[in-house]
Amino acid sequence: MNTQILFIRHGETAWNRIKRIQGHIDIPLAESGMAQAQQLGARLAQEAQAGARLDAIWSSDLVRAQQTAQPVAAALGLPVQLAEGLRERNYGAFQGHDSDEISGRFPDEYAHWQTRDPGFTPPEGESQREFYHRVLHALEPILAMHPGGRIACVAHGGVLDCVYRFANGLALDEPRAWPLLNTSVNVVDFERDDYVTQARVVAWGDVAHLGGVSADDGFRRTPQPRS
Repeated sequence: MNTQILFIRHGETAWNRIKRIQGHIDIPLAESGMAQAQQLGARLAQEAQAGARLDAIWSSDLVRAQQTAQPVAAALGLPVQLAEGLRERNYGAFQGHDSDEISGRFPDEYAHWQTRDPGFTPPEGESQREFYHRVLHALEPILAMHPGGRIACVAHGGVLDCVYRFANGLALDEPRAWPLLNTSVNVVDFERDDYVTQARVVAWGDVAHLGGVSADDGFRRTPQPRS
């Protein structure tokens, strides 16, 4: 049975701008992120009026995802259903810091992190491998509730990255070459019997509702020009 999911990354936060790792820290949307969420809601409402149905809206329970989902829910008259398993990766002690601060505070752990080892676990956090399986496990009951349906899941850059890798059969240590944009619409078809057997990316990184411009996920600060 095919289920289509629109995976949506949350809108911009103040920490996104300065490349500070959020992880499980409950950071709200910035004003710009709230505006992006409103534009997303208007887009999906227009698509619904044109006949593109949406059966349900799921969201990570972190506030930045919920705030992104709310305008869509209000426009379509649907409740926002929460799934803790759709949270961003838990980066433990790395949370609240940018990459420069992490390299200074945790030099050995930072060096290991940069090797892209899927088994590396930040202090008090979870590994990429644990995170990947947590995300796939969280999708199982959601897919089971919507056989043949078309739903939205509002989540985080890391969650979208896991889904993209699963759909394309990419290794967890494969360098990322695909966008993870704030309030982007990323459409994936899932074929499911008793469990997910395969997934196919239909569309990725769509930010037409933002005029085609949105910030990408990432931890490195943008170098400032020299004066």
